Amino acid sequence: MNNGVNPTNSVNPSLTPLTSPNSPSSSDQLSPPNSLNPTHPPVSTKAARASQKAALRRSLLKARQAMPQEIWRQKSDRLCGHLQNAPCFTAARTILAYFSFRQEPDLSVLFEAQSSRHRWGLPRCVGTALTWHEWSPNSGPRLQTGSYGIPEPDPNSPTLTAAEIDLILVPAVACDVRGYRLGYGGGFYDRLLSTPAWSRIPTIGIVFEFARLPQIPYDPWDRPLQGICTEVGLFLPKSMQR
Repeated sequence: MNNGVNPTNSVNPSLTPLTSPNSPSSSDQLSPPNSLNPTHPPVSTKAARASQKAALRRSLLKARQAMPQEIWRQKSDRLCGHLQNAPCFTAARTILAYFSFRQEPDLSVLFEAQSSRHRWGLPRCVGTALTWHEWSPNSGPRLQTGSYGIPEPDPNSPTLTAAEIDLILVPAVACDVRGYRLGYGGGFYDRLLSTPAWSRIPTIGIVFEFARLPQIPYDPWDRPLQGICTEVGLFLPKSMQR
């Protein structure tokens, strides 16, 4: 499907807000934006980068899971609102997403509100790879708990190929302003997005604003995402703002 998005896998020096960011009130901020972790300059060795990533991951996961449920719900709903107003989202027919795990931003509002307009795909972890299955909130088998404790679709539900996908909403522990992503360390999305068929698909990292950092450590094989969405706004390169 040609939805007017021009994907690119080059590093985006800066992602600009598509929606007008509105700063959350002090009462619902976990902490001042980006204050939990300092800027992390690139480091020269693989071991040093791995150590930095692990420390940053622990810090951010601890902070995210300490967020009160009411605030988590409010921030998730605001994040979803920014996506719902984005042309790259509304134009997409088939979207890959996820079910919230360990207090990731909750996307269930999108499934409920947009079920008649979009076809959804959810991942299953199979060995070291992700396989994608069609899922509908209104029909089909219930979600199952996968090997990592993550809600997954039924393995017998229809599978989706890269050629069918218009947009991927990518879960993350953190993203930086250039689009680099800190995941959970399993490399599932890194492997997926490094393959030619999948690398052409537009990607938006989903994080809370406190986890949108100036810079995170990255490895040579890491691919930057093309956009980031938080409760403050949707930040996209100009190629995706139409």
